[in-house]
Amino acid sequence: VKPPQGQRAAGAPCGSSGATQGESSRTQSPETLLDIAARKVAEKWPFQRVEERFERIPEPVQRRIVYWSFPRSEREICMYSSFNTGGEEIGSSGESGDETRLPFRRGIALLESGCVDNVLQVGFHLSGTVREPATPSEPELVCNVSVSFDRCKITAVTCSCGNKDIFYCAHVVALSLYRVRKPEQVKLRLPISETLFQMNRDQLQKFVQYLITVHHTDVLPTAQKLADEILSQNSEINQVHGAPDPTAGASVDDENCWHLDEEQVQEQVKLFLSQGGYHGSGKQLNLLFSKVREMLKMRDSNGARMLTLITEQFMGDPRLALWRQQGTAMTDKYRQLWDELGALWMCIVLNPHCKPEQKAFWLRQLRRWNSVDVCPLEDGNHSSELTNLTNVLPQGPADSLTRPHRTVFTRAIEACDLHWQDPHLQNIITEDHYTNYCYHENLDSSLFDTRGWPLWHEHVPTACARVDALRSHGYPKEALRLAIAIVNTLRRQQKKQLELFRSHKKELLNRGITSVTNLEGWVGHPLDPIGTLFSTLMETGRGSEEGTLLDFSGHPVFPAQRFLEEGESFLSLAVETALIGLGQQRVMPDGLYAQEKVCRNEEQLLGKLQEIDLNDMLVKIFRKQAVLLLEAGPYSGLGEILYRESVPMHTFAKFLFTSLLPHDAELAYRIALRAMRLPVLESTNPSSDLSRPHHIVSVVPNRYPRWFTLSHIETQQCELASTMLTAAKGDARKLETVLESIQKNIHSSSHIFKLAQDAFKIATLMDSLPDLTLLKVSLELGLQVMRMTLSTLNWRRREMVRWLVTCATEVGVFALDSIMQNWFTLFTPTEATSVVASTVMSNSTIVRLHLDCHQQENLANSARTLALQCAMKDPQNCALSALTLCEKDHNAFETAYKIVLDAAATGMNYTQLFTIARYMEHRGYPARAYKLATLAMTHLNLSYNQDTHPAINDVLWACALSHSLGKNELAAVIPLVVKSVKCATVLSDILRRCTLTTPGGMVALHSRRNSGKLMSLDKTPLRQLLDATIGAYINTTHSRLTHISPRHYSEFIEFLSKARETFLMAHDGHIQFTQFIDNLKQIYKGKKKLMMLVRERFG
Repeated sequence: VKPPQGQRAAGAPCGSSGATQGESSRTQSPETLLDIAARKVAEKWPFQRVEERFERIPEPVQRRIVYWSFPRSEREICMYSSFNTGGEEIGSSGESGDETRLPFRRGIALLESGCVDNVLQVGFHLSGTVREPATPSEPELVCNVSVSFDRCKITAVTCSCGNKDIFYCAHVVALSLYRVRKPEQVKLRLPISETLFQMNRDQLQKFVQYLITVHHTDVLPTAQKLADEILSQNSEINQVHGAPDPTAGASVDDENCWHLDEEQVQEQVKLFLSQGGYHGSGKQLNLLFSKVREMLKMRDSNGARMLTLITEQFMGDPRLALWRQQGTAMTDKYRQLWDELGALWMCIVLNPHCKPEQKAFWLRQLRRWNSVDVCPLEDGNHSSELTNLTNVLPQGPADSLTRPHRTVFTRAIEACDLHWQDPHLQNIITEDHYTNYCYHENLDSSLFDTRGWPLWHEHVPTACARVDALRSHGYPKEALRLAIAIVNTLRRQQKKQLELFRSHKKELLNRGITSVTNLEGWVGHPLDPIGTLFSTLMETGRGSEEGTLLDFSGHPVFPAQRFLEEGESFLSLAVETALIGLGQQRVMPDGLYAQEKVCRNEEQLLGKLQEIDLNDMLVKIFRKQAVLLLEAGPYSGLGEILYRESVPMHTFAKFLFTSLLPHDAELAYRIALRAMRLPVLESTNPSSDLSRPHHIVSVVPNRYPRWFTLSHIETQQCELASTMLTAAKGDARKLETVLESIQKNIHSSSHIFKLAQDAFKIATLMDSLPDLTLLKVSLELGLQVMRMTLSTLNWRRREMVRWLVTCATEVGVFALDSIMQNWFTLFTPTEATSVVASTVMSNSTIVRLHLDCHQQENLANSARTLALQCAMKDPQNCALSALTLCEKDHNAFETAYKIVLDAAATGMNYTQLFTIARYMEHRGYPARAYKLATLAMTHLNLSYNQDTHPAINDVLWACALSHSLGKNELAAVIPLVVKSVKCATVLSDILRRCTLTTPGGMVALHSRRNSGKLMSLDKTPLRQLLDATIGAYINTTHSRLTHISPRHYSEFIEFLSKARETFLMAHDGHIQFTQFIDNLKQIYKGKKKLMMLVRERFG
């Protein structure tokens, strides 16, 4: 590659110096030959070579060489004192601002406020003082600054401020800019050795003595030491001819590069890495990468040097070994930094002017890093190795098992084998008029297309890496020429693929299986080929390096435009390139990181496309590409033949849909509907049916691919569907088509539910009448969700049911009637009664629907029928709801009651029966309540220690109900109580309540059956209850004494006191209790303390 004419390796054209240093002389008279020659020598030759070439150099010549040797462009000084030069793209950091450019800006401020003084240039050494004005918190600071330079580069800086940073401090900036902007005001002296050469012996002695006197505290020991060595004939200093001179410029062996504080670069990177992404360290590292790119663009050798220092620190990060050992994944942001590192090395080794020895050195470095076992892999973390090995069955592609590990440096290592010597490539990148109109294309690898325009056939990501390298190394025109050739090649390839598919379409559709067209996708690729082409073409609109401003609307005054179609622009070419890349059918890569990168890269490209306003030319390109993508078969992600493992097109199709909708609605819907498919979730492949353009081909049989980003993909599919529903509002035919697509392609109930909710919201917007067709779509989707989640657990199920009833209410009474008649396919019996029927029967629903009496009755009949059906199917959970819903219809209520009685004997527990019994009493059916309570008692069993059981209140209520109904009812309940309840305190409570009032209180209100006498404890049924209670106290006492501890003694004595009260209710209770106590004393005489307490209380 030939660098552009007049372009300096240091960055700015040589002539730019005239703007600051020789403006007046150049405009008034031609530059002198001495100045022209001195400037060229100052740029290219180390001063030692000048001295060796000529025995004696006249002082005026020396002065002009020294004068022109200082940098003449502020751009490099800015680069070394801020994160990026003004107007430059910040790169991956994405941010700019004065705070990141502080040293350069502060340096300018110091210079412009007159803080630079005592500026002196002695040979190739500049010195001066810079005064930092006092602030409220800091006193005035005067800094001594010195700068060494060589061949228009600053090679060393020192400042007494003690700056510790990668960049030059503001004081160095101020002094350097003073020299750039005011060269004529700087006292210029020849190198000090020249001045000394002109002195005689007396002058030299005076010079030395004065120097020692002025600085005697600093230099006296050194001066004495040097004097001793000079006076000693055999000393080392006398073996060397001449003496060193720090102001005399560089020697032949010195490397000519700008001053870079390597130690500070290493320290800063180490610090940022140790912060693990916190405190903005990720942003800082991205800014350093941007700085490397900036240096490469200026063709500054420090770019590779700085990247080497950064890479060494990255490789030494202790977290790499830790993550490898634990098998855990590195963070996503950190992983992206490694990607950028690999991409930068790719740019460096692809430098078109790289010397072979440089490339060999970098290759050795890269191989060394590549061989370290903790070096991160290109497609993700080390933990993904196991995933790949266990995931691929023998039928799968062999390369998954045998593929060597590719690290982030592998591509850069491979790129070392690439060269730029191909004559066709050289012609493409160096000539604006490289055409061949007589060329006949026969092969796929043709050098020119039918128009005679050059093509470049190479692995697309590799070809695009060349473009990135050219851009990165400051060759924007060359990068653009190659980018255009690559895009024209892609367009030709797309056309050829379409022709190939059309000629074999029938065969391919019938057969269904073809080879995979793209195992390696361009979007999400480590080298980001599409992003590179897009950026290169878009940046052309902003101006070339030589300052040719281009019209960003796309009509630049630029020779390369001859390779554009009529009406095309670089902008339109960039857009078309992005559409081709995004529409490429490609296999989903392995591993979480690689899959996330596909999504992220796609979203970044779409984000850039969305910033562009569509004009007629761009709409034409969108239409053209949309049609090509639909018809390109297996080569397009939107083609008729889709591989099961292909990256889905939902996000891209949503963008195309919204872009095309105002211009070509039919095409927009064709794209969106085609993209809705998600074959990876299909359980079986549909047969090859020519009438249905959805032919799904499985590349790897019998394997379910591990798609880590599947939830994100399903969300994007849902977003696409929602966008179509919104757009189709008011168009019944389109809504029906979209509904069919959703029902066919979306397999997640939560996403279908979201779409149903979205459709409902769109249909019922406040500012317009409800869209009934869209409401029906919403209802249909809701019904699908109900069917999908009916037999599976879903935590949102109750919300879904409530929403469906709301939606059906909005659609109308017929929809509510329909869901109630088909409830068994949509709801559980509990949901149908407690949510659906209850809501339908509520006043708010009746008011909302504006129903007349006849309609209300019909709806109520449907609800009652549903309630009875549910009660039959699930009496335990639905009986009470059924009774409640049937209250206003006698026959239905009786039917519900009969269902309860039938189920009571077998299928219902005491809690459910007691609840229904209480309901019956509340509704004024005490006899029915009594019957249900007795049935409940038969299912109950309370042991001696269950004195806090939740059913105790129900037992007390049942006994109170029986007691209120009469002696016979109480007599029937008490045997059930005695059989079911063994807890003494509960029995004694029931006994006491029964003896306090006369039975039949409730009946007495309506008749004269009540005799008004209390029941006797000596006769049944109370005698039976009393005996059972005494027996329960005796059993409980023995049970408690078996495991009693001293801290429960007092509680036990209180328990015996309650027992005595019950014993005494019997006519011989006193004797029974005494015998009981005596018996205890005898049996438990070992528990002396307890028995003593018993004697104290009970004798």
